[in-house]
Amino acid sequence: MTPAYVALQRTGALAERAEAALQSLATCALCPRACGVDRLADQRGYCRTGRLARVSSANAHFGEEQPLVGRGGSGTIFFTNCNLGCLHCQNYDISHLGHGHELTAAELARVMLGLQQAGCENVNCVTPTHVLPQILEAVALAAPEGLRLPLVWNCGGYESVEALRLLDGIVDIYMPDAKYADPEVGQRLSAVQDYPERMRAALAEMHRQVGDLEVNGRGVAERGLLVRHLVLPEGLAGTEATMQFLAGLSPRTYVNVMGQYHPCYRAAEDPRLRRSLSAADYEQAVQMALDAGLTRLDERHARRLLYPR
Repeated sequence: MTPAYVALQRTGALAERAEAALQSLATCALCPRACGVDRLADQRGYCRTGRLARVSSANAHFGEEQPLVGRGGSGTIFFTNCNLGCLHCQNYDISHLGHGHELTAAELARVMLGLQQAGCENVNCVTPTHVLPQILEAVALAAPEGLRLPLVWNCGGYESVEALRLLDGIVDIYMPDAKYADPEVGQRLSAVQDYPERMRAALAEMHRQVGDLEVNGRGVAERGLLVRHLVLPEGLAGTEATMQFLAGLSPRTYVNVMGQYHPCYRAAEDPRLRRSLSAADYEQAVQMALDAGLTRLDERHARRLLYPR
């Protein structure tokens, strides 16, 4: 499998796309917040990130979905800061507290090449939305040096369709969250009232670009859309409506119905988030996915319901 960005690199279009993305930092509108700050001058908007990307860690990760892990693990690069303000963030030390180090494009390119040398199955950019130009800049440097791993866009789902179009023909696998179906919940829990509208438009654009998830003979993902949905207590995630939307994109949308919610960070500020998810909550959520007509649920989490003995 040859990653999508290689064709653009050979024609010079990858470097051109990276430069266009970088220029957009002058009045930043990479995400729907559209802060408008000049990040080329190192000004900071909501994401608290200036000209350079900040990275918390980069390593082979074996806890991701099986189609990403394969034998070598998913080559995760955890970017610091975020364009969402989730009260229940489970990576809050990275996304909210800002733990990480600034890297130049050349340094980030070396990180990507290092993950490939370590045998990883892909380059998995975690929380990448606010550093899209910096990632493209690094890929444009790494591809001529031999980078050939699929590029995974592992994001929170609060994306600008216009920005996503810069990734068309570059990203191989989109892995967005589909967090909420209710705007008021999005505002309360993540400080974005338009989350459902923006998420649905973004996922439709992602699916247009890459289609349903495709795996090779080893069961490893090469291209397509993989969606994560974290089930929340008290039905806060709007699981039923979200599953219906995803099935409307395609019944073959690959979905990870995630049951690992537990209270952390500032979750105690909302009484509904103060308890962990129950087994009954999770089983009901998986059944909602099946009832919506979805046929590809991540087996590690839904195996018991999908394949009863």
